[in-house]
Amino acid sequence: NHQKGMKHLAAYMLCTLGGKENPTEADIKKVFNSIGAQVDAQKLSALLAQVKGKNIHDIIAEGTKKLASVPSGGGAAPAAAGGAAAAPAAAGKPAKKEEPAEEEDEDMGFSLFD
Repeated sequence: NHQKGMKHLAAYMLCTLGGKENPTEADIKKVFNSIGAQVDAQKLSALLAQVKGKNIHDIIAEGTKKLASVPSGGGAAPAAAGGAAAAPAAAGKPAKKEEPAEEEDEDMGFSLFD
């Protein structure tokens, strides 16, 4: 159900990338028809009501702010604990020199979250 709404949003964004500043229902239906997909009229109407009078760049900026408030640091702790538990089992083997994973992110030259 959520995926259907994302399809409508993706079609809307494709229209804006194609030069339509404010895509209409007909524009979005044209995208769906080009791939043989069916439009959910209720979801399309709801989407168009939400974006009416808004610039796509403002919509993306607003969504980015919302995503910034979502906690995302919980995944590292279990991985670290698992690695610490495995260390005593490998005590008899020669230690491998590990490089920090953060260096890969620094090489990109930009931050994805700025």
